[in-house]
Amino acid sequence: MNQATQKLGALLISVGLYASPALIAPVFAGFPNGVAAGDTSQTATVLWARSTTLGELRFEVAIEPTFNRLVGSYSANAVDSQIPVKLELTGLTPNTPYFYRITDVAGVSATGQFRTAALSGGFHGLHFGVSGDWRGELRPYPAIRNVKGQSLDFFVKLGDTIYADFPSPALDKPQAVSLSEFRDKHAEVYSERAGLNTWADLQASTSVWATIDDHEVTDNFIGYAKASTDARFAGASPETMINGSALYNHGIQAFLDYNPIQALAYDITGSDPRADGKVKFYRYQTYGDDAALLLLDSRTFRDAGLTGAIKPLSLNTLLGKRQLQDLKADLLDAEKRGITWKFIALPEPIQNLGYVGAEDRYEGYAGERAELLQFIAGHNINNVVFITADIHGTLTNNLAYQAIATKGLIQLATTAWEISTGSVAYFEPLGPSLLALANRYKIPGILSPSAFAKLSQARQEAYVLSLVNLLMQVGGFDSIGLKGSAIDASLLSGSYAATTTYGWTEFQIDANSQALLVTVWGINAYGIPTTLTDLNQLAALNPRIVSQFKVNAKRATPATAQPAVLTSKISASRKSANIKQKISYLAQLSNTSKSVAKNAVINFSIMEGAADVVSFGKACHRFANTISCSLGNVKKLATRTITLSPLSAGMLTIGVDVMTATSNDIIPNRVSITTTVKATK
Repeated sequence: MNQATQKLGALLISVGLYASPALIAPVFAGFPNGVAAGDTSQTATVLWARSTTLGELRFEVAIEPTFNRLVGSYSANAVDSQIPVKLELTGLTPNTPYFYRITDVAGVSATGQFRTAALSGGFHGLHFGVSGDWRGELRPYPAIRNVKGQSLDFFVKLGDTIYADFPSPALDKPQAVSLSEFRDKHAEVYSERAGLNTWADLQASTSVWATIDDHEVTDNFIGYAKASTDARFAGASPETMINGSALYNHGIQAFLDYNPIQALAYDITGSDPRADGKVKFYRYQTYGDDAALLLLDSRTFRDAGLTGAIKPLSLNTLLGKRQLQDLKADLLDAEKRGITWKFIALPEPIQNLGYVGAEDRYEGYAGERAELLQFIAGHNINNVVFITADIHGTLTNNLAYQAIATKGLIQLATTAWEISTGSVAYFEPLGPSLLALANRYKIPGILSPSAFAKLSQARQEAYVLSLVNLLMQVGGFDSIGLKGSAIDASLLSGSYAATTTYGWTEFQIDANSQALLVTVWGINAYGIPTTLTDLNQLAALNPRIVSQFKVNAKRATPATAQPAVLTSKISASRKSANIKQKISYLAQLSNTSKSVAKNAVINFSIMEGAADVVSFGKACHRFANTISCSLGNVKKLATRTITLSPLSAGMLTIGVDVMTATSNDIIPNRVSITTTVKATK
């Protein structure tokens, strides 16, 4: 036994984890990052392991933990100790617990378990967890040590799963560059320290879903910008997009290697160059009639975000056209199928938090943000919850979007809401970070960091919440929390904010009532452990409930009447026009049934060309390229008109979409009309 092993053994004994250093080898040898299952659907999953013993790995799968009755036995080869092995399983039975065992050629085994999703047609309840943001130097992550005992159906890793642009013991340099360096960073965060490997424990206990944020590559990278705009991608040719650069590809490949997920890519269709052939992290997975999970990639296809004040007319995109289309279609599908909860897992916040840093959140993409929230509201898609990360703290709020009305900027409320999850381990968490920012800007009356540190944790949380709510008031936004909103929620413990802890968030749907119980687990934030005493103290920490609240689901009302039958069309006041000549566009919605189409909305969209909006009616408002007009309940016929002024010669194409809150209505596809615009004579 060498000196390092003796020290490690002494540490493990001191914290009461193991009786003898001799027990270390079977726990960590062979599979230093543990084993995992992920991308689990009703009938399939991906098994994963990194073996330091090269050669054949045997995968055994059973429906009971003793492995006396196997349902399958498979093999795969470990050819490089740095590269994990994956095995995709199909033909599984829905809503069934499975157990798996992976054994290397030396006879060392590791076991795990997962549960397949339930088919539609029943309510079974659902229980899952989410977190994001952990740095390698802050291991061993006691903030998630209790996850393994919760019997979760799955766990979502919501980005910043490594910090490739922070030095850590595995890579003492400010930025990972090579594929090997990125892999080292991933291996680090999933490895044992101080006798704990909380990520290995978690991943062995349930299935995982995973998506990226920025630090899997480098801080705040913009996927659909030219590499020449960012010095960190200087090695790429000037016309190469960042999402096609070597640095991006190395970061993404290592992420795919170290997560039990399929390597999917978008089809090449020619309709959206930014997505054609690129990696696809978007996932849509249903769980009986209880819930749908919609997992997003908010980095690969984004443009640059806005800076300064929020601009509802912004045209930039966070998600890219194809991902946004998929999200809309799947939300509508989930609502039509009667699925109660729709959880949108988005790495950055969508709630309004003010102007500072908005360019990195969905606020910096205000036009698209409004388009998405208006789609959810207009189609009456109920029980939509955005689960986000990145800000290293928990803030829960109802969602509204901004638009331009005839009398200026307005806020439009929705019934969707968001909860951001705190970090597994990022120093400093949101609260102290906000305080430091306020002091940097020398805001009068702000506590100094030293004065803040002397407060009790409860008073620290209350003080930070007051700062955040001040930002909300300045922006004209609702204060943090669900009280007084359209969401039927009740606070059970703590508050709707947790900004001084590390942790994870638990979601549990009751099978009978469909009520959602949200629990925020946390530990006190800590800095980089540097001594044996530091590690001892970390190894002894256990998460506690920091916040808990319940949200009652809005249940869909069964349709009793015959559905409305809708058709729509659009016409222009002129078939051709000159630049700056005014053109009126009339949209007409017809209902050919005896039933009423409830809360109908016509959206005019500028699909091709450029034009100023000259006027629109009082029942209309505008965001980005869309003018949205409310029609109320349509019995037979309804119309709306807008007037535009073309800005350039060519084709000006205006499209019309219809939304309605009657779930059985037939939603017409987009119809459009094109006007030929000539140069001014």
